[in-house]
Amino acid sequence: MVRKRLAVLALSGLAVLGLAAPAAAQPGEVRDGYGRGHDEPVIVGHRGAPGYRPEHTLASYELAYRQGVDWVDVDLVPTKDGQLVARHENEIGGTTNVADHPEFAGRKTTKVIDGTSYIGWFTEDFTLAELKMLRAKERIPDLRPNNKIYDGRFPIATYQEVLDLTRKLGRELRRELGTYPEIKHSTYFRKIGNPTEPKLVELIKRNGLNRKSAPVIVQSFEVGNLKELNKQLKVRLVQLTSATGAPADFVENGDPRTYADLVTPAGLKEIAGYADSLGPEKNQVIGRDAAGNLGSPTALVSNAHQAGLPVVPYTFRNENNFLPLNLRSSADPAAWGNAFGEFEAFFKAGVDGVFADHPDTAIEAAG
Repeated sequence: MVRKRLAVLALSGLAVLGLAAPAAAQPGEVRDGYGRGHDEPVIVGHRGAPGYRPEHTLASYELAYRQGVDWVDVDLVPTKDGQLVARHENEIGGTTNVADHPEFAGRKTTKVIDGTSYIGWFTEDFTLAELKMLRAKERIPDLRPNNKIYDGRFPIATYQEVLDLTRKLGRELRRELGTYPEIKHSTYFRKIGNPTEPKLVELIKRNGLNRKSAPVIVQSFEVGNLKELNKQLKVRLVQLTSATGAPADFVENGDPRTYADLVTPAGLKEIAGYADSLGPEKNQVIGRDAAGNLGSPTALVSNAHQAGLPVVPYTFRNENNFLPLNLRSSADPAAWGNAFGEFEAFFKAGVDGVFADHPDTAIEAAG
C-alpha cells in the first residue's frame, strides 16, 4: 500500500518524490477512515510520534508525518496573552524545564481543573514569549528513557507553527497532511475568561481551513462546545469519550449523564447530530478481563456504525506497561510487547482507525 511504502521510505531516509496525490473523496465518503468502505484505517500520530520524541513538539509531529501518517493529534491550551500552544495539559511542570528557571519559581501554584487538584506551572499564567524560553522534556522517562536525549532541545510550539509545518511537509512529501486539534478543559478555560474555542475558530478561518473537506478535525471530551462549534465551523468534529467519568460541562451544568450514557445507542444517535465521528478510549471497544488480559469486543463499533459514526479509538502504545497482560513480552514495563496482536484484535473488531504513539508500528499493523 502507498502509506506503508511511505513509512518504509521515511524510515530508511529516502526521499519521497513523485507520488500521486490521494484520490478525492466520493459523495457520501470521507477519506482516511471516515467513510464506510474505505480500504485503509486512519492512523493518527497521537501527540506526534511520542514513542520516539518528546510529545507535542515540532520534531515529534514531523517524525510522525515522515513515518507515513496523514494526521497528527494536537492538544491545545491557551497562554496568558491568548495564543494556542500544543501541550497535553496546561500544567507544564512534567513536560518542560520550567522548574529549572528561577525567574518562574513564583508562578508555581495549585489549581483545581475539572474537579482535580494540580500543583505546578500553568500555561495560562505565561505569555507566549515566556513559554518560548522553556524547552520540552520527556513526560514518561522511566518508560521512554531513550527520549531523554532530546530533553531541552525543542521549544513549545504554537498551533500556527504546527499548521505551518504541516503545509510545508505536505508540499515536500506530496500528499495532504492534516491535524486533529483537541480542545483541552473547555469549561475550565471558559470559567477563567480565557476560552479556547474563539481562538481556534479564528485560526481555522485565517488559515483557509473552514470547509468540510479541510485537513483539520476538531476534538473534545466535552459536548456543549462541539455543539456550538458545529454551528460556527464547517470542519469535521470528533466526540471523545472515556471509559470512566463524565464530560466536564455535564458535571458543571448538573447533567447526570456520563460517558457510558453517551455510547449507548441513544447517546450515539445524539452525537451523530453534531459530530462526524467517535473517539472512544480503547477499553470501550475491547475491555480487559479480571486478570488484565484482552477481552472480547463490545457492541460499541457496531452501534456507532449504525448511527453513522466512524470509530477511531485511543491510545495504542508499544510498551508493556500499556498492553494487556497476555500481550506483554516480559515484566519490564518499558520493553515493547506484542503491539501487533492488539492492533489485530481492534482492526478485526471493525475500528476505522487508531491513535498511536508509535505511528510506524500502527502503519505496519494496518498494512
